Amino acid sequence: MRRKVLIEVLIKTGNVVAAMTVGLIIGGLIMQAYGYDALHAYYSLLRHAIGNPLTDPYPLTSTLSLATPLIFTGLAFAVSVRSGLFNIGVENAVYLGALGVVLASGFLKADTPLVLVIGSLMGLSLSILFALVAASLKVFRGVHEVITTIMLNWVAYWLVEYVRVNVFPDLRDPSKTIPVPPSARIPLLVAGTELSVSIIIAIIASLTTYFVLWYTVFGYELRATGINLIAAKYAGIKTSRFMIYSFLLSAVLGGLAGVCEVAGRPPHYSITTGISNLVGLGFDGIAVSLIGLNHPIAVIFASILIGALNSGVRGMQIEARVPFELVRLIQGVIVVSLAMPGVLSTFRKYLSIRRGRMEVVS
Repeated sequence: MRRKVLIEVLIKTGNVVAAMTVGLIIGGLIMQAYGYDALHAYYSLLRHAIGNPLTDPYPLTSTLSLATPLIFTGLAFAVSVRSGLFNIGVENAVYLGALGVVLASGFLKADTPLVLVIGSLMGLSLSILFALVAASLKVFRGVHEVITTIMLNWVAYWLVEYVRVNVFPDLRDPSKTIPVPPSARIPLLVAGTELSVSIIIAIIASLTTYFVLWYTVFGYELRATGINLIAAKYAGIKTSRFMIYSFLLSAVLGGLAGVCEVAGRPPHYSITTGISNLVGLGFDGIAVSLIGLNHPIAVIFASILIGALNSGVRGMQIEARVPFELVRLIQGVIVVSLAMPGVLSTFRKYLSIRRGRMEVVS
């Protein structure tokens, strides 16, 4: 049994390595076609993503810092996929989690750790409220979760923007909200960097999610709902209930990403113009989850990989002089290549579930 698991892990690791290699080769060919030195560009990427941690920890800590919110959002999407849902509402959960901390900072007007506690509870409550709307429409009215979550993403976006502009703007810099007070900020793990204790919280969340999904009855029934809805119903599992649970778990994980991003990332400790420091984290979590094959432990490594790409592309621009647009294109090619094994795996599972449902109906 252990040998079988080891072989399966090696095969999946090989698939990721092969996908990464293909992405790098395609990206290199594109850069060479436009007259840029691909080897120098990739060296610059690696140097700014990892560098030499013994002499300069900043590159590596930057990578880990950028990976932190992706662990949360990747987990959130992985949980929904495991229950048979394609929930892209993690994006609004990130916004609302961050909003809760800003609201607590504005209303309490005190420099106390209670701001973080109350703000986290407010943010997670808002995330859960939005998730309940999508979950109710899915379970009781049959409305597809992609439609509802896309619309709710925009509702959350403009709600947060309204608060940023009209309710709690920073009077010294109206381009952002009021900052989280110093005593309510998540402590830095390495002084002088952006890496905070948030990454430890994210790793604990990942390990806890893995334990719950694979070592509890709750997790078994949630995964059974995603593997075959009809069979799960015949087995006596309350599948509708577990769909709702999945929405709520995703909301909590996504909300934590927003809380940690605002309360744990210097220098702003606030929500910036156009929610620019939050936009896309939920969608990036989809790519992270697919790269990690929707597995909570693999999500950690996938997040670090994407964090390294996000951190290293600065080097491609500064040192290799690759234009921003081309850098983003190369980054997209690499991410798509990495996500492809997960996409194919998820698609095969979906076809398998559909075939199972058709056989039961016939």
